[in-house]
Amino acid sequence: MLERHELETFLTLAEEMHFGRTAERLGVTTGRVSHVIKKLERRIGAPLFERTSRVVRITPIGRRLADDLAPLAAQMDAALRRAISSGRGVTGRLRVAFLGEYVAPVLLKAVNLFTARHPDCEVEVREVQLYNSRASLLDGSIDLLVASFPFDGMACGPALMVERRVLAVAATNPLAERESVSLEALGDHPVVQYPAVTSAEFKRDRTPERTPSGRPVPKGPHGGTFSEMLSLVALGRGVLPVGELTERYHPRPDIVYVPIHDAPPIERGAIWPAAKTTARVQEFVRAATDAVVTPVAAVSPGGPGRG
Repeated sequence: MLERHELETFLTLAEEMHFGRTAERLGVTTGRVSHVIKKLERRIGAPLFERTSRVVRITPIGRRLADDLAPLAAQMDAALRRAISSGRGVTGRLRVAFLGEYVAPVLLKAVNLFTARHPDCEVEVREVQLYNSRASLLDGSIDLLVASFPFDGMACGPALMVERRVLAVAATNPLAERESVSLEALGDHPVVQYPAVTSAEFKRDRTPERTPSGRPVPKGPHGGTFSEMLSLVALGRGVLPVGELTERYHPRPDIVYVPIHDAPPIERGAIWPAAKTTARVQEFVRAATDAVVTPVAAVSPGGPGRG
């Protein structure tokens, strides 16, 4: 088994490809770095680096070892940080945001349970919009977001809410008379588009470019906010797949929400940058999961009301 200093020395050299810079980063001598690498190579029975007077290159065996060990080292660091945080207690401030009124009841339960468990940690709650949700996570304005999956390049917790998909259509659209529709219907109607800054993976999930059979989906106009998007639907400019909770939180006489009978459900939960996983974030995700116990369904199995 590798000792900690061996693992750190090997991975740092694999990154720097320079004995002097590696020694400087680790606060040791170049001789110490060379000794550790030679000892590791003797144990493995093969060279890990090719050395010349000017260049250091990693061998194929060394590259594979580095690729295998890097995730383990990251896990060890994360475990150590968690242990330190646990020993000190969860304190400080956690900035939690939500996207959409739908998640507010679940978020309230999570905040209450987290606060009861960690009274020394202040929870700041704020709302974000489609145009700034991702930017707020990346620039550190918020630590964690409760919103819909999927979300590009982010870590996510368990699903806290699960709801069926419906198709928002203008009340004058012929589809409004249907009991349900297929995803194939998207190939026959323009689909209102989310703002350009919205997560690409999310847009592929909500407003796909093709139907299940491969037909192209016509693109309708973009909306700047969710309310704008619904207004475009009401104007007959396009249709929009949404979660069935939209019918509860955005009831409109000029829009009908038609169930999509062959679409996967929508899931909502905690989202945060993986590189910024802290004890506060982990404890909040745990509290949110415990508060919900099982994902909250939007409505009863009988489906949304159409009255």
